[in-house]
Amino acid sequence: MSMGYLVDEKAAVVWRGLMVMKALQQLLHEVDWGGLDVLVLDLPPGTGDTQLTITQQVILDGAVIVSTPQDIALKDAVKGVAMFRKVDVPILGMVQNMSVFICPNCNHETHIFGSEGVTRECSANNINFLGNVPLHRSICDDADRGKPTVVAEPASPRARAFMNIAEAVGKKIGL
Repeated sequence: MSMGYLVDEKAAVVWRGLMVMKALQQLLHEVDWGGLDVLVLDLPPGTGDTQLTITQQVILDGAVIVSTPQDIALKDAVKGVAMFRKVDVPILGMVQNMSVFICPNCNHETHIFGSEGVTRECSANNINFLGNVPLHRSICDDADRGKPTVVAEPASPRARAFMNIAEAVGKKIGL
């Protein structure tokens, strides 16, 4: 389920607090999620009303913080860590997104956004590092087609990166 299904695909979502909270209430309490083992909420960076409301209305097993390795993105990620800790939500770990670009022509590895930002913050904040997700065109293409990389290319290194992260999170929450 996505907020994208609730608005016209070309419409900007310019909702204020009460509208956002109502939509969040509907997503959490009125969608028939069926029998779930895990519900993943992909939230924008920040520590605002949406994140706080979720921590107050849902029993959370924990939070996974995802960030690119660059300093500016890490500042928001670290604020998210502090917020979840303040409201007693366990931090399950951090993921370094867009960790490396591997040229499809020559296989040269380029760390466009830096290479160790998330691992550095994990060490500084006593957080488990869950893994790296590379910057790769097929991840974007797979998502645009509505087929996760683990389904579209299950044997690829990219799919293995996602699976390793999912397995690590699963172990942390007892699955």
